[in-house]
Amino acid sequence: MISEDGTMTRANLDKQPSDVAAMFDDVAAKYDLTNDVLSMGQDRRWRRLVRETVRAKRGGVILDIAAGTGTSSEPFADAGVHVVPADFSLGMLRVGIRRRPDLSFTAADALRLPFADDSFDAVTMSFGLRNVVGTSEALKEFLRVTKPGGSLVICEFSHPSNTAFRTLYSKYLMRWLPSVARKVSSNPDSYVYLAESIQAWPDQAAMATLIAGAGWQDVAWRNLTGGVVALHRATKAGTDGGQGPDLLPTGS
Repeated sequence: MISEDGTMTRANLDKQPSDVAAMFDDVAAKYDLTNDVLSMGQDRRWRRLVRETVRAKRGGVILDIAAGTGTSSEPFADAGVHVVPADFSLGMLRVGIRRRPDLSFTAADALRLPFADDSFDAVTMSFGLRNVVGTSEALKEFLRVTKPGGSLVICEFSHPSNTAFRTLYSKYLMRWLPSVARKVSSNPDSYVYLAESIQAWPDQAAMATLIAGAGWQDVAWRNLTGGVVALHRATKAGTDGGQGPDLLPTGS
């Protein structure tokens, strides 16, 4: 959002929805470029792995919440899967519509989804759950709109499993990431929030407990890039959703 002196400000860890939405509106124009630079291109791979983890088939319907400009939805659309990219940042949606006018972008709040019960074969969220003020409430809302036997895939920053790497990564987040963001982002202060929110986020096991506590079954996770990111997958009670052993912790 904009402060009284006209400068851009950022969200805080209280994650007030209006602040979070305004912050993402501010960074929308250069969001994808900044992500590519800060992740050294890994973000594209992480999003592709989300699609592979969902195992979506042609004819399936996927809700991609916190889709932003649509980069997390593109792997589904390009594979011929019907995907609904949804976000509550109108600035991000505007950029997404210009980038991919073929996608059905929808304005939606993760805590109050504008969809009927049992609407989707899978719900995905990439790097967005960390920004929601009510994690458990959002997970329950995702469960509501998922068909029985359907799946949830959450791709989110997590905690590296190696102690030495975890220390180095922490220095990257708090020192180097904001410095790099100042060179490429339209709102570099927002990446201070990014670093703080990553450090405050639950680790892989705690995240799995939150997902199970919201009513999801067969919760498993897989580490990506040494645990910098974790993919959590779960199913909704009903017909077998096809959950397999490949998402058990791998440390990959």
